[in-house]
Amino acid sequence: MKCKAAILRGVGVDWEVAEIDLDPPRAGEVLVRMAYAGVCHSDEHFYSGDSVPSEDMEAMMRAAGVPVPEWFPMLGGHEGSGIVEEVGPGVTTLKPGDHVAISFFPACGNCRWCVTGHTYLCDVGADIYSKNMTTDGTPRRHLGDEDLMAMMQVGTFAEYVVASERSLVKINDWIPLEAASLVSCGVTTGFGSGSVAAGTEVGDTVVVVGVGGIGMNAVQGAKAAGAKTIVAVDPNEFKRQSAPTFGATHTSTDAGSAIELVKELTWGVMADRVILTPGVLPADLIMVAMMLLRKGGTCVVTGMAKLTDMMVPLILPDMVSSCKTLKGVLYGEMNPREAMPRLLSMYEAGTLKLDELVTQTYKLDDINEAMRDLRDGKNIRGVITFG
Repeated sequence: MKCKAAILRGVGVDWEVAEIDLDPPRAGEVLVRMAYAGVCHSDEHFYSGDSVPSEDMEAMMRAAGVPVPEWFPMLGGHEGSGIVEEVGPGVTTLKPGDHVAISFFPACGNCRWCVTGHTYLCDVGADIYSKNMTTDGTPRRHLGDEDLMAMMQVGTFAEYVVASERSLVKINDWIPLEAASLVSCGVTTGFGSGSVAAGTEVGDTVVVVGVGGIGMNAVQGAKAAGAKTIVAVDPNEFKRQSAPTFGATHTSTDAGSAIELVKELTWGVMADRVILTPGVLPADLIMVAMMLLRKGGTCVVTGMAKLTDMMVPLILPDMVSSCKTLKGVLYGEMNPREAMPRLLSMYEAGTLKLDELVTQTYKLDDINEAMRDLRDGKNIRGVITFG
């Protein structure tokens, strides 16, 4: 079948809305008619080149025997929701008409990581930047005579998606699909970062650096976990003003100036948890974040850094003598198939804000405007609607 989709042909090149060909779903696959797609900074990282290795890095990867993906042309988007149109042979958990949220990591349910409750580390995730499906190793998406790599094996910037059954989470059909699209990535990642991954406890002081689509949900996660004080740090005035709506008790323009604020709020003890969720994580922010931490505190790194930033400044004696923890986090250390329905039930109960996260909606043809607004910090979350 043919459908419209947003394609990225290279670093620094505007997104192109084009007609692509989608093969029908094969064994273990599902065709989804998209309703909404979230505009996430992970998509922007490919436009900016932050997530694309340099030629020298690719040469090193090849020398080490690491496969190098053909990044472009790329079908963008990894966050969204829709309605099942068709299922391939062997699909047992979904049927036409079911409402689904997209999971940007397929989970096999069988590997070591899945069976120990860490589906966000599933071995299948190693192939999410391949042009070939994880199901049978062949492509489904084509632009003329070129095969397309769909971002994270889903490519939600399209009217229709063909994805593995393992990349889709069934949701209740009375949940608004716009709200459901948000738990697909940003809400789950942020909420988990501010609660589960950070280990936030009742009465904690938590600092969230960068309160966009991920960080604002880290604020919500910290609040839900019982944090007493939540400091939202962002240079963007609009986001700072919005943060108290989601649970922040204090705000600051930058991490450096937050040090004095946190020192005052905690009588010198400093923060129990620091969550790093900027759109692009600068390496020198790590040292400041560790200075914000108390003894025995935890710093969670959720925001992505440039691939070229391989050296991180740290005061190692302080890290050791103060028993501080610096940890990387994926999907907020939450398991999407369990977490998405749970977060949506919190939304139904009025204990999780989702509608308020959407600042602006766009049509697919407006993809470049949506990306510019993301770049300029105009949105907490921008959403593409296919309705």
